[in-house]
Amino acid sequence: MRDMSYQAVMSRRNDIMKASVGLDYDLYESGSMAFDYESLMTASSHTLDEVMSIQSGFGVGNTPLIELKHITDLARACSKPGKGARIFVKDEACNPSGSFKARRAALSVAMAKKLGYKGVVTATSGNYGAAVASCAAKAGLRCVVLQECFDSKGVGQPEIIEKARKCEAFGAEVMQLSVGPELFYVFLKILEETSWFNASLYTPYAILGIETLGAEIAKQFREKEGRDPDMVIATNAGGGNLTGTARGLKKLGCKVPVIASSVNLQGLHMASDSQFNQKSFTTGHTGFGIPFTSWPDRSDVPRSAARPLRYMDDYYILSQGEVFFITEALAQLEGMERGPAGNTSLAAAFSLSQDMDRDRCIIVQETEYTGAGKHHNAQLSFAASRGIDIRFGNPREEVPGRDIILPQTPENIKAQPQNMNRLRSSLIRNALKQHPGRPSQEDIRFLCQETNADETFVRQAIKEEQ
Repeated sequence: MRDMSYQAVMSRRNDIMKASVGLDYDLYESGSMAFDYESLMTASSHTLDEVMSIQSGFGVGNTPLIELKHITDLARACSKPGKGARIFVKDEACNPSGSFKARRAALSVAMAKKLGYKGVVTATSGNYGAAVASCAAKAGLRCVVLQECFDSKGVGQPEIIEKARKCEAFGAEVMQLSVGPELFYVFLKILEETSWFNASLYTPYAILGIETLGAEIAKQFREKEGRDPDMVIATNAGGGNLTGTARGLKKLGCKVPVIASSVNLQGLHMASDSQFNQKSFTTGHTGFGIPFTSWPDRSDVPRSAARPLRYMDDYYILSQGEVFFITEALAQLEGMERGPAGNTSLAAAFSLSQDMDRDRCIIVQETEYTGAGKHHNAQLSFAASRGIDIRFGNPREEVPGRDIILPQTPENIKAQPQNMNRLRSSLIRNALKQHPGRPSQEDIRFLCQETNADETFVRQAIKEEQ
């Protein structure tokens, strides 16, 4: 009998993962830190049009691009004369499962079906589980969703519980686990025991699925305005959202700055039992956004296809209170009730709009559905029950895990820029830790691509670490 102890299963992780995604990652390795990213991305041999056709079969994609005229008016009321860029949103909540993640799920499930897998498995507490379950139902495949749902006292976040309900509604088996290393171990066990497909967020299939989102933005905006937008803002967690969108824009020749945004949860550890329920966002926050930006290969596949620092022009951070405020503003000014995580980039757009000319245009590249547990009022009520102080004031004074400060006025919403060179240096530092020794010239070129920096910067960063 196979040894199923924690140590034994973890020692087989690479073999389990390779067998479960239909990809041999060794084909793209150099033996060092560098690997052939672009060849990995073309491994599925799907063109952009073919991906769109597959998604259409699942009822996914071709979501509307909507101008938020009232949100723009509010931004202009907070701006100096002549300022206040127009704000548009790609309404991805119109996908069958209610989020942009249906795009990556559709292609992943289609690949599982094509390769002959009988079912799909995904480990996620978020919208992706619902997306995989929805697509699996349409494809006639079985589905297991693993959630990191509870703390050690059995208390679960309302947002995660809401998402479990949606997964089960689509026919998936949902396994709810407590926070900690148990999730990945159980995930590997199920993959090995079932021989099912790993519908990971980080395979080439998942990222190719999101490329259609970027392509649609370019196409739809050109049809509306006859030109390209001036900025695209993406909520950033594991990096796939930004990576796929940027690649899709690039494939249509749309040269536009792509900006990342996350909710500030600094000081809260995502794997801490005591801190698990002290946060009011389960995705789109710095607990995922910063680590995955500075080292993408910490996911459930040997090499992540989500590599956001390659495509990120700037990175902005918002407080929880700011995002909750703009969530309610979207509902009351535009009649669009959408989940808070997808509104992180809208809060950033609202802030950045005020420093841009009125003839400029910002695209917020996704929304997500809301529901009983995902609703911002449910999140705020849960936070209050956990002893979080909720009040109006200056969001800059908010301390995650202690309080949520809603802006006293819209002018208080101010996205905070991050130091991009610090993120680049952090990625290089992590690469050197993972791959000790003197980097080769191939490694140097790879790090230049990974950090979107020149060779002088990369060599100086390496020198400072050695």
